Amino acid sequence: MDLGLTGRHALVTGATRGIGLAIAETLADEGVNIAICSRDARAVEAQVERLRAKGVKAWGRATDVSDAAALASWVDGAAEALGGLDIAVSNPSAMVFRNTEADWRAAFEVDLLGSIRLFDACRPHLEAAAASNGDAAYLMISSLSALETTRVSPYGALKAALNHYAKGLATEMAAKGVRANVIAPGNIFHAGGVWDGVKTNAPEAFAKSLAANPTGRMGAPQEVADAVAFLASPRSRFTIGAQLLIDGSLSQRV
Repeated sequence: MDLGLTGRHALVTGATRGIGLAIAETLADEGVNIAICSRDARAVEAQVERLRAKGVKAWGRATDVSDAAALASWVDGAAEALGGLDIAVSNPSAMVFRNTEADWRAAFEVDLLGSIRLFDACRPHLEAAAASNGDAAYLMISSLSALETTRVSPYGALKAALNHYAKGLATEMAAKGVRANVIAPGNIFHAGGVWDGVKTNAPEAFAKSLAANPTGRMGAPQEVADAVAFLASPRSRFTIGAQLLIDGSLSQRV
């Protein structure tokens, strides 16, 4: 299926590893010009070169999404380098799970405000793209943890708040052709990720998590990235305000 993405322009935050990197690479494989960021300047530089090797425009800069001014500057730099923005993907997370004020503040700044600030900075570019092409997409990576919980967690609570924000944004922007959707991954395994650490440091907990999934495994970043590419494409033009759960049926939520 041709997704109709060739020649479009996208940015992805937190895109030098894991799900974010898989999204950037998948969009580039579809012919999308890509801008990326993370807090690691060397990693950004290395991944930009990999993306350029796919034959698309690629640009990046080290940026902390909790810094509103820096994030806005990066977005404008991305739009200038690529020639506009049709797609924006908000991916990073503070990945904090303890019930401390510091963790709550970190999750608020990155997981929630990071996505809100990103849209605010991208909005004029996305509206211009929608006016020109009839469609633009804003995608947010949430989590299964937003939908169910067994304990107090800033990670899950702020992801849940992100889902509420996304639904309101989708309703507000639909008439302008800017689609907002959420992707909620379950347990996703990649080298250097959270579950890789659990496998090494708490093998019994890792085995229990594997056994809890009917598939007997965890997901891969590519499986999330493929869904993002579809939702980012004009093939999904009537998909607005959706929350796509990608968890191998781990959740019991109806």
